Amino acid sequence: MLDPVAFVQAVNATRDHVYSARPDAPVVPDRTRRSGRGDPLRRSTATILRRLANRVEPRRAKPCSTATA
Repeated sequence: MLDPVAFVQAVNATRDHVYSARPDAPVVPDRTRRSGRGDPLRRSTATILRRLANRVEPRRAKPCSTATA
């Protein structure tokens, strides 16, 4: 089943791409990068999730010592 919202977004993106080659196309200024590494809440959430994933993820099993003999 087709998603109507995705279809509309695809048509709009294609139209914007095609019209960008026209000589009278609007000029969109580049976004200025923000200084720093981002939002502190986002960084702390990422750190917490990374630590939680390290605790939940199972460790690799150590190889059996008799298997090498």
